[in-house]
Amino acid sequence: MSDLPRRSFLRRAAMGAGLTVAAGAGLGASAAVTDSTAPVAFHGKNQAAILRKPPTQTIVASFDVVAESKAELTDLFRAVTDRARFLTGGGAPAALGITAPPADSGVLGPVVPGGDLGVVLGVGASLFDDRYGLAKLKPAKLKPMTTFPDDALDPAQCHGDLSLTLSANSTDTVLHALRDIARATRGGMQLRWKLNGFSSPPRPAGTPRNLMGFKDGTSNPEEADFDRLVWTSGTGEPAWAAGGSYQVIRLIRMLVEFWDRVSLAEQENMFGRRRDTGAPLDGTEETDVPRYADDPIGTVIPLTSHIRKANPRTPETDAGRILRRAVNYDRGIDSNGNLDMGLVFVCYQQDLERQFEAIQTRLAGEPLTDYISPFGGGYFFALPGVTGPDDHFGRSLLT
Repeated sequence: MSDLPRRSFLRRAAMGAGLTVAAGAGLGASAAVTDSTAPVAFHGKNQAAILRKPPTQTIVASFDVVAESKAELTDLFRAVTDRARFLTGGGAPAALGITAPPADSGVLGPVVPGGDLGVVLGVGASLFDDRYGLAKLKPAKLKPMTTFPDDALDPAQCHGDLSLTLSANSTDTVLHALRDIARATRGGMQLRWKLNGFSSPPRPAGTPRNLMGFKDGTSNPEEADFDRLVWTSGTGEPAWAAGGSYQVIRLIRMLVEFWDRVSLAEQENMFGRRRDTGAPLDGTEETDVPRYADDPIGTVIPLTSHIRKANPRTPETDAGRILRRAVNYDRGIDSNGNLDMGLVFVCYQQDLERQFEAIQTRLAGEPLTDYISPFGGGYFFALPGVTGPDDHFGRSLLT
């Protein structure tokens, strides 16, 4: 890399908040689960965007860090924080003079609207190699994403030093944010892979549907359980990691042309739910709890069904539940003329092995594997929240 981009990056990082004049910085902290249209507070103990149900548009991206020292890495995290703080709060970009490039792309107009954008920043296991002296501070469970028996992973679309999840209710908002953050951090990190996703509105009510037509994310844990299921604590983890969460991103193609030729009854047996209402096959409402004890041999809800394997609802598996934040994607067609669409599966948990990997192991060989093909993603650790104006992402890790 030439010296010019690096000097430019360091100069921008040092300028920090001087690049913009914020109308609001999202100073309120929110620990409550919010719907997809609620404003997202930037400052708080946890990253509040994790708590928001996916809005209409999402970008999930992975970056390779190219900073050459721990000091440059710190500058990088400060730059990401500065841009995220401004973009979530909104305001008028600063005037940099007639000879300088504009401070903003102008995609959202002369004033950046605030309150809609959500940002989640995560770190991958590869960040804790020997480049920055962080090996002893790696979160206890963080590792490269496991390859499971039914995966067809493309190395070019897996892993990364950082993950960045951007969500909002309009496409231009998330695209503007990605461009803004990439511009401010050029010389510090480089895109590795990204995928644009979208969430459908409830049809006709309840949880949004995936592109197989079934509701996706019905049985998420309640907010009261987040301290034992979602957020990490000091137990077994480095002290700096308290308030973070393990993030799993799985890019899953759905073979929709084949799926659309399967009978409705067979589709419902594979999921264990009715397609129209989302109710378990032994219930009438989406929120009904499956009565597995009354159906021990799977007469009504097959033992091989997705919901029964993923969450058997036993005392032993209760601590293995995850917070799901999946969205759909559409990438057009592949080289054979087949539709390339599916699911950007994102989930958060306290322990990768106890939760996501235990679920994935139970799902191995389920009937749905004939109609899906996981091809990318990674494991990341969603950092603790930025607590206030003087804090930045990763401060307790890097100091």
